[in-house]
Order: sequence, then structure tokens, then C-alpha cells
Amino acid sequence: MAPTTLTDPLSPELRSILRSLKLGKLLDTLPERITLAKQQHLPHADFLELVLADELARRDTNSAALRARTAGLDPTMRLESWDTTAALRYDQQQWAELTTLRFLDGPHGALLLGPVGVGKTHLATALGHIAVRRRHSVHMARADKLFKRLKAARLDNTVEAEMRRLAHVELLILDDFALQPLDATQTTDFYELIVERHRKAATIITSNREPSEWLAMMADPLLAQSAVDRLVSTAHELIIEGDSYRRRQKPSNRTKTNANTGVSVDQQNGDHHAH
Repeated sequence: MAPTTLTDPLSPELRSILRSLKLGKLLDTLPERITLAKQQHLPHADFLELVLADELARRDTNSAALRARTAGLDPTMRLESWDTTAALRYDQQQWAELTTLRFLDGPHGALLLGPVGVGKTHLATALGHIAVRRRHSVHMARADKLFKRLKAARLDNTVEAEMRRLAHVELLILDDFALQPLDATQTTDFYELIVERHRKAATIITSNREPSEWLAMMADPLLAQSAVDRLVSTAHELIIEGDSYRRRQKPSNRTKTNANTGVSVDQQNGDHHAH
């Protein structure tokens, strides 16, 4: 067996074994763990537990990241990236309660309401990430895109399967609901979705309109009233007010100008921050 060196405590044989066992990522942290074990005179069992805990944490992180992508969650919109110094007004105690996800036990829902740009999408996405880390099934979509997807599913006769999937996901997040009017098909789909999920699964909706305003945005007043009543009766309501959170997040202090066009890079790329 080839000897290890002072600069590399891992032999080629050990590296090969770890890779064969699909533990190759341990190679990133194992040298420092070996150093720590020597310094603290860790028993062999404690050292093994420490190393395997590193691998478990890495796999959990990767698994959560994959499930978050599958759920449609923006990886940058997490609780830890929320700017708590933003000039926004909302019930902090109620928000803290929502982050516990106890409303999933009801199951109840949550309505995040407020004008454009105050961070509703960021907060809803952050709740999605918390749910994913706790291994709840999550799906997030902009409302207009979800309704278009359902309409397209009718063309290839997959709409029933899609509705079943949406009805049974533990946490459904509809972003920017009622931003545009809903036609008869979209209104029916919204009604069916809410009825199927009522008291069975949790739904979060973000909107810049009050629920009472949603009724006028839907094609069928009776279906609209029935869906909205069910939703509101079991939902926590968080109203967010204040200056635009999106504008605050714009990296104006780091704006660079393109030497060829004289236009800022931010203007060229566009602003893609949270609602």
C-alpha cells in the first residue's frame, strides 16, 4: 500500500475505495476531519460518526436542492436571504407562526397579499423551501402559467392526471393569482382545485388584490364565490405593505456600464427579482 504524505493524509487506495462506495464527496472534508480527530484524540467510533454525519448532511442538502428545483422554487428566495431591514409592514408574529408550518397540519392555507414588489413571492417561496426541507411535497407555479398548463393538458387528455397531482401535493403555491382575468375554463379549474384541496391539503396564494376583488376577475360568479369562500375560511392572511422590496434588492451599488453601449449591465439583463 502506498504511504500517505504530510500534505495528503489519504492514500490512493482509500480514495479509490471511497469512490467505489459512492462516497467520493467525503474526500472534500475527510483531511480536515482526520486532523481534527488527531487533535482531539477522538475514539474511532466518534470519528466514524463525524465523517458519516458529514456525508448525511451533504446528501440531505443535495436532496433538498433537487426537490426544490422539481417543486419550481427559486433557489435564491429563502428565509435566510430575506432582508429583514426592508421598509415593509406586516404582522411579524403571524409570519413567524407561518414559518413553523403548523398550518399544514390543519390543513389550512395562507394568503400573502399586498401591492406589487413588496416581496410576496419571496416569502411564499421561502415557506416552500422550509416545507421541502421537512420532506413535504411542494409545487409552486405562477397562476397564469398553471392555468395555461391545464388548458394544454386538455388537448392530450392528461388534464385529469394533472389535476390529481395538483390536488394531492401537500403544499401548493399559486403566485400572482388574479393578476389577469380568468376565463370560464380557468375559473372552473380554480374551483375544482380548491374544492379538491379544501381541508385536505394546504394552499398558499400570493396576490396584489384582496379576495373580494377576485370575484370580479372570474368568469363564473357562483363558482368564484364558492371557491373563494372555501379558501378564505381556512386561510391565514398576511398583508404586506411598504416600499418596493424588489427595488431595494436591485444591485444599484454594483451596477457596471458596458463600454461599448454605455448601457448598464443591469438594464441589459433586466431585473428578475421577487414579487
